[in-house]
Amino acid sequence: MSDYVLSCCSTCDLTREYLESRDIHYVYFNYYLNDLPCKDDFGQTNAPADLYAKMLAGADVKTSQVSVGEYMESWRPLLEAGKDILHPCLALGISGTYQSACTARDQLAAEFPNRKVIIIESTTASGGYGLLMDKLADLRDEGMALEDLAAWAETHKSEIHTWFIQTDLTFLIRGGRVSKASGFLGGLLNICPLMCVEVDGSLGVKEKIRTKRKAFRRQVEKMEEFAKDGYDYDERVVITHTESLADAKAVADLVKGKFHKIKGNEVLISDVGATIGCHLGPGGVVLSFWGIPRDKALGAKS
Repeated sequence: MSDYVLSCCSTCDLTREYLESRDIHYVYFNYYLNDLPCKDDFGQTNAPADLYAKMLAGADVKTSQVSVGEYMESWRPLLEAGKDILHPCLALGISGTYQSACTARDQLAAEFPNRKVIIIESTTASGGYGLLMDKLADLRDEGMALEDLAAWAETHKSEIHTWFIQTDLTFLIRGGRVSKASGFLGGLLNICPLMCVEVDGSLGVKEKIRTKRKAFRRQVEKMEEFAKDGYDYDERVVITHTESLADAKAVADLVKGKFHKIKGNEVLISDVGATIGCHLGPGGVVLSFWGIPRDKALGAKS
């Protein structure tokens, strides 16, 4: 058994059961639904279908990062048990939770001077964040030491690619990612934006594609273009979705049709959690894979 704990936030968008099977500790993000505080707790408080139905009916949703106190409360029992902690955070370009985690680390250092809490800014989100945690669990299980694992994560985190498509523009318009005029025209023309997590961890719109089937193919073409080792790719693939399981499976089938050496011979599919789902809304599919470093693949943010 390792002498340290891998920890993450629920915004990694893997299932609770999967995280527990990999012995990964997790901390819940927060959101407000019509001013009612809720936990981004893998759909326990509000199942995805119920959340999106309420959003489409006009419910007001706001997300809230993990507080300093919540991090401290979650980590203190681990430190009391004599464990060190490695915690990658959701991309700083999407959330300020990294600063909260660092403040919690610094305050806990006074209580536990002989323990280590290492915080990493992951520069990724959703299934990409989950992909990172899954790989770190592999390396931990192979016996990699805490400091070496943290250094590995810092070196390789930019190799995670996360590509989104969105078939319902409602909440991208509400959030200002797509203008009302563009959204209206896009709806008429059945346009799906193709987005990615940029080099700095923010979300950027890269292309606007007519029809979701073409968007699915374009999403997979990005994997063909950037995947580690090309068609010999043998790492994990994660697809997350916002109440779009059939579409997620369609993208997974396209991926499996192109890449025949995927780890486990299967694509992991799970729900996007409430934190990111509140901004995307229903109709989203997120494809995450290991590839060439994003600064080389994407260049500067457009």
